[in-house]
Amino acid sequence: MGLLGSLRNSISRVADAFFESNGEPKRIGIYGPPNAGKTTLANRIARDWTGDAIGPESQIPHETRRARRKENVEIERNGQTVTIDIVDTPGVTTKVDYTEFLDHDIEKDEAVRRSREATEGVAEAMHWLREDVDGVIYVLDSAEDPFTQVNTMLIGIIESRDLPVLIFANKIDLDEAQISRIENAFPQHETVPLSALEGDNMDEVYDKIAAYFG
Repeated sequence: MGLLGSLRNSISRVADAFFESNGEPKRIGIYGPPNAGKTTLANRIARDWTGDAIGPESQIPHETRRARRKENVEIERNGQTVTIDIVDTPGVTTKVDYTEFLDHDIEKDEAVRRSREATEGVAEAMHWLREDVDGVIYVLDSAEDPFTQVNTMLIGIIESRDLPVLIFANKIDLDEAQISRIENAFPQHETVPLSALEGDNMDEVYDKIAAYFG
């Protein structure tokens, strides 16, 4: 059996297990490293289907320092309605250094506070991943190298839990974007290119969400 056949069987297996449990909306965690565009994507999905945003977006790293949740988001595709709860999680990293914030003209006391909150946010995100989400949208910046310790660790945890996962290669509007690097890094999972900021390829994004989580 080739790679595509294995991929289809894997998707079918985890999706069957995923939806056998109950009829409640599934909690779909949006995960990834800092500044990959997770909150931008969460807001794009929430605005498209509910009219409301989930949280503020910023170029400053770790702007999302607590998990935010949008419940009962109904996505309609091809006559099918999928209802999910979106959980926008803080960016996961191995270290949060307060000096990162100083580069954005933030005073030291505020930088230290943000650093502490961001560290707590990473712990919270890991708790959600291990205990409280039913599926994962993993967001990567397609202009950045995906071969990192954090990405490898998180994908490994997701796979160990047999969670359905979609990998979204975000920021394809950037000249430096290389979708193939993400596809090569995680060939066992389907990669969907998009720009959450510009709204590029969102039709395919919603098709895939309906196929994986509905």
